[in-house]
Amino acid sequence: MSEPTGQRVQQPSLLEFDDNRLLPLLFGQHDQHLARIEQALGVSIAVRGNNVTISGSESSVTAAQSALQALYERLQKGLSVDSNEVDAAVRMAEASEPAPEPAGNGATRHGPSALHADDLAIRTRRRRISPRSERQAAYIQALRENELVFGLGPAGTGKTYLAVAVAVEMLLQGRVDRIILSRPAVEAGERLGFLPGGMQEKVDPYLRPLQDALYEMLPGEQVNRKLESGEIEVAPLAFMRGRTLANSFVILDEGQNTTPVQMKMFLTRLGENGRMAITGDPTQVDLPRGQLSGLRDACDLLAGLDGIGFVRFTDGDVVRHPLVTRIVRAYEERGSKQEHDRDNEA
Repeated sequence: MSEPTGQRVQQPSLLEFDDNRLLPLLFGQHDQHLARIEQALGVSIAVRGNNVTISGSESSVTAAQSALQALYERLQKGLSVDSNEVDAAVRMAEASEPAPEPAGNGATRHGPSALHADDLAIRTRRRRISPRSERQAAYIQALRENELVFGLGPAGTGKTYLAVAVAVEMLLQGRVDRIILSRPAVEAGERLGFLPGGMQEKVDPYLRPLQDALYEMLPGEQVNRKLESGEIEVAPLAFMRGRTLANSFVILDEGQNTTPVQMKMFLTRLGENGRMAITGDPTQVDLPRGQLSGLRDACDLLAGLDGIGFVRFTDGDVVRHPLVTRIVRAYEERGSKQEHDRDNEA
C-alpha cells in the first residue's frame, strides 16, 4: 500500500495481545474490523497468532495502535465491539494525536480510552452509552457539570441523543425529579395547519424523535408509566410559557428554529436545581427568511457567562452512516462557497 506524500514511513510496529479468546471479537468476522481500520487510516495490518503488525506512515500507525489497544481494553471490560465502536476508536485516535485545539471549541482531549472509561459512560436501564468522538466526551462532561449547555452542530453528532441519555441517568439517580423534552413546532417546508387531527396529533410528529430516544434508554413500559405520571413530559415549546421548571432536566431540541423571544422565554423557565440542554444546528434554520434565530442570538449574548457550557460539533463528529458525514460536508462546502461569492459581490 502506497504511503501519503510528505508523511514519514516508520518501521512496522508490532502489537501483542495476551488473551487469545478476545482476538476474534477484536478482529471481527473475516477480519472486517481490521479491514475497516486499514481503510480509514491507510495502514496495512498483518496478523500472526496473537501478534499484529501495522505498517504505514508514522502518525497513521500510531493512531491504529491506539485504536486497537482501546478496543482490546473495551473487550477486557466485557463490553462489545462492533463496526460503530471501531469507527469511534479510529475517530478518537486520530483526534488525540494533534495538539489541543483552541479554548472555546468544546473539545476536551480524552483519546480512544474514553470508549470504555467508566467516568464518561452513561448508564440507563437498557444500555451503557460511551462517547464516540472527542466532542461527545466533552459534551457528556459539560451536561453533567453545567446547569445550561448548548450543543451545536450538524445532524448525526449525537447532540440530542446524549442529552436525553444524561437526563435519564440523572432521573434514575434521583438528581432530578422530571425530564421535560420540547421542540418548536416549525415546519420544514410543510404546513402544520394542513396536517390531520387536533393540536396534539399535529405536534406529535415534531416530538417523535425525542420519544424515540427515550425508548432506547428505558423499557417501553417504564417510559409509558413515567409519561403518565408526569416524570417525563414531551411538549411543544409553546406549552412552556408561564412555567417554572424546578428539579427538572429540560431539553430543547431544534433550538435554531426558535425566535429570540421564544428562546428568552424558554431560558427563563429554569428553576431551582434545574438543568437545561439546548441543541440545534445554526446552519439549518427553518424560520421565515430574515427572521433571526433565537439559538444564534443566545449563543452570541450568553458566551462567557459562568455556568453555561458550549460544545460545537463538526462534520467529523457525525456518528451515523459514513455517507451522512460526506453529505453534511458537501452541504457545508456549498454554503461556504455561496457565502464567499456573496462577499465578493458586495
